[in-house]
Amino acid sequence: MKQNKLIGQNAERLAESYLKRKGIGIIARNYRCRQGEIDLIGWEGQILVFVEVKARINEGCGYPGEALTYYKRRRICHTASVFCLREHISQMTPVRFDVVEILGSRIRHIENAFEYCI
Repeated sequence: MKQNKLIGQNAERLAESYLKRKGIGIIARNYRCRQGEIDLIGWEGQILVFVEVKARINEGCGYPGEALTYYKRRRICHTASVFCLREHISQMTPVRFDVVEILGSRIRHIENAFEYCI
């Protein structure tokens, strides 16, 4: 398995544990559809939370969240829409888009990292 894939899988496991400790109940991992992929999906109270996990070994390649371009955010929003439609989640349900950055051994959770962008 490629090193980047292993780093990504480990980062997602770390992020999931971190979010669970913060009280977010994870309901889906690596949700995929034709529109794209979302790393983690969970509930924090009545809020449906879509989480993108970004990881880097060190700052040499920049901060992880910098890799989240407008097009990637838009793809996440499209994928979130498909998830809600397929799971019969009301359009009135509040949603939030978070990013979990993992840089070396540091974890940074950015709530409301971006707005719904369709």
